[in-house]
Amino acid sequence: MFEFEEFDKASFYEKIKRIIAEIPRGKVCTYGMIALLAGRPQNSRMVGRLLSSEAADNLPAHRVVNHKGRTAPGWIEQKLLLKQEGVVFKENGDVDLKLCVWKFSVDG
Repeated sequence: MFEFEEFDKASFYEKIKRIIAEIPRGKVCTYGMIALLAGRPQNSRMVGRLLSSEAADNLPAHRVVNHKGRTAPGWIEQKLLLKQEGVVFKENGDVDLKLCVWKFSVDG
């Protein structure tokens, strides 16, 4: 018999919001990194789902990119906002993750 851990979606979303709110100006984080920090590395798509909802209002959602540094398709303003903050882009149009990824620290 399998025993499944109870998943509190609302709590997970609150963790995601707190993490995104901490991404500093001029830095980016990936969906997967956020899911990992929130304790559910297998749920990076839920990070994207939250960011595409009204629940992401007032969050620096433009600082979240995919694992290759690509910005959200169809969101032209994202790249402009990141450039205004000094985020560096490679020739192919992706964020230079080596230079601009948020090097977060885990306290306690």
